[in-house]
Amino acid sequence: MKKKSAEKKRHVVAWANKAEWDQVLEYLYSKDSALQRFALQRVSAWRGRYANSSPVAVDCTADLVRCQVLDRSGQLDAEDLVLLYGAGLVRFVNLITERQQGRTARPLRRLAGNLDIPEWVVNLRHDVTHRKLPTLPWCRKGCKVVLEWLQQKYWSRQLGGGPHEDWDSESDGEEEEEENLKRHGDELLARQKEMEAYRTARELLISFEKAQFQALDGPPEDQDPSRLLGELKLLALQSGELLVDVLLEDGFLVPTAEQLHTLGCGGASDQRDAAAEPRLAPAFLRFWLPLLKSLFSASFIHLLLEKLFVELKPLSGEPGARSRAFYVAAWISEIIVCNSNTFEFHFETKGQRKARMKDRVFVNRIQLRWQQLLSACLEAPCASTPRLLQLILDDMEHPLPLDTRHKLLQLCSIYTQGAHRESDPRPRQRPIYTLESLHDELRHARRAEAERGEASPDGQAEKVKGLRGSAWQLCADKVSWKNYPLGKVPGQSDDPSRLMVERYSTMTVVDQPVELEAPHHVPGGSAPLRTADGLLWNHSDVNKMKSGLTLF
Repeated sequence: MKKKSAEKKRHVVAWANKAEWDQVLEYLYSKDSALQRFALQRVSAWRGRYANSSPVAVDCTADLVRCQVLDRSGQLDAEDLVLLYGAGLVRFVNLITERQQGRTARPLRRLAGNLDIPEWVVNLRHDVTHRKLPTLPWCRKGCKVVLEWLQQKYWSRQLGGGPHEDWDSESDGEEEEEENLKRHGDELLARQKEMEAYRTARELLISFEKAQFQALDGPPEDQDPSRLLGELKLLALQSGELLVDVLLEDGFLVPTAEQLHTLGCGGASDQRDAAAEPRLAPAFLRFWLPLLKSLFSASFIHLLLEKLFVELKPLSGEPGARSRAFYVAAWISEIIVCNSNTFEFHFETKGQRKARMKDRVFVNRIQLRWQQLLSACLEAPCASTPRLLQLILDDMEHPLPLDTRHKLLQLCSIYTQGAHRESDPRPRQRPIYTLESLHDELRHARRAEAERGEASPDGQAEKVKGLRGSAWQLCADKVSWKNYPLGKVPGQSDDPSRLMVERYSTMTVVDQPVELEAPHHVPGGSAPLRTADGLLWNHSDVNKMKSGLTLF
């Protein structure tokens, strides 16, 4: 397939006109260093106008011409010149062949051969990069050959058209288009395989449910449970993430009302009452235990927990998804409880331990990713979060400090305090943490005040009487106080002096009790100790000084 070129492409160039282009080309390949410096300055101006889209061939030509100008100046040693030439040759080979590279790396020698670049130039670049540096004559020769190649392959071909890179051939465009088609085909094939795996997982889980429901009435006749469990285990090894996604759909780990009724489990009211400590009904848990025990592995448990928390996060703020949120949280609780390392069962008998282990998803303790679970739990606040957070904090391999745990639980109670409001109609005294709770308390207070009759005319008159003689008065008008900032009332001007109180009482300093300090003896002083009769000022002098001081 060839590229469609219906019309000639237009390009925005950095040079003013064709005359400037011809002049720079002539000066770059001149033997006069002064003319070459002038051309390099023009190329630097072009680079500034191009920003990062300057033509690769122009940059490489300018780099190598600059090497020749510095070489002729005699200001650099042979070793410095070798490094300078080497950097220019390395940039040339890398930049020119870069567009020929596909998704998989190909040898530079093959790419350079396709562009008619001599192989020994590529070897020279390899020596500069990886081996002993070449000699200065070889570097000069390589620079000369590369400049001739650039003049032939790029500069000469621009005289009849716009600037374009001729080494970006049609064959490369065909290869790129073929790669895009192949990539698109691979994506379609992967999506098709995923849809087939999804249908297979769903059909197997439905068959497992049918077999379990048949087992309630007697042994299954048309289904082999061991075969189903084996196929599901194989599917978990191949597409574990997809299988978990199907398990979390309604009708599987999240049961429907019909399934709960068939199993004899409680309804939505029981779930609401147990939201603070979610646990699955024993009948529903035993229904899925054969499958979960056959799929048990540390990687599967990690994946299941991560998916459960991801599923719980969007459900935390949806009132209509209470039942689903309950079962998602209950499965998280069951898994963490199975992994708990508590010591409350140390004195149980073997029979008691066997009965307790019968209803556990797994028996042996596994190392969970506690930090990730803790973050996921805090990111999905709901009615069950305090219980789940407590389980995680109690079971961590390296527990947090007690103070930190206490603060986390307090924060959790703050964020989840609104989860019980709909389920518990009884008024309850709660700490005020948010502005919403403050508004609720204010509404309750106003309702209680109205019931007690304090909002009646008699109550208003009593309040006015209580404020009589003070600088405050009761406002009986309907004022929208939200439009006034704190500290300002209607009709008040912006003059700061209006904040002064009109009536106040004063007290002179004379009336203040004054305690005379005990006389101190200064060591080495010749002055005798003063007594009360030997004051420097008499009482009339003191009264005169005090009379000018006033305390508000």
